[in-house]
Amino acid sequence: MGVDSSPEMLARATERFPRARFRQGDLHHLPLPDNTVDLVVCALALAPLPTLTTAFAQFARVLRPGRHLVVTDVHHERVALGSLAHVRYPQGEPGLIPSYRYRASDYLGAALPSGFRVERCEEPCPSTANSTGTESLGAWDAWPWSLRSRVPAAVLTASPAVMLCHFRKD
Repeated sequence: MGVDSSPEMLARATERFPRARFRQGDLHHLPLPDNTVDLVVCALALAPLPTLTTAFAQFARVLRPGRHLVVTDVHHERVALGSLAHVRYPQGEPGLIPSYRYRASDYLGAALPSGFRVERCEEPCPSTANSTGTESLGAWDAWPWSLRSRVPAAVLTASPAVMLCHFRKD
């Protein structure tokens, strides 16, 4: 079961995974019944939210007791360096999705009161070089959403790219 607020993303997901089920919804109210899910994976979706508490409360609501939540998001150091998600508006003009700089303590501060315990929390540093020894950034509106091509020295800082947390619902 996949949930996304974007009809375009749901259409892409349905195209790629025709046997899966998808629903339109957002992190403020997941369109799923209480205590019905064994695993929630929230990938790169929390940084644009002004607060984490509602999303974690929703994760706790839909998860069965003893089940798992895995959260990945853009690391706060990357956001501070200008690593923001790029989008194209319907008219074709480029834009940026605002992101908040959440630290590990912010994720924990939202997860623990919602009934989660920490299984693991990581801040992995990326391998930035390709086989030629140079960085390949790809299209402007694809990952890594940053100014690294203009400030190559920033790549060498070994800043974590993401925050990765594994929680279990009590």
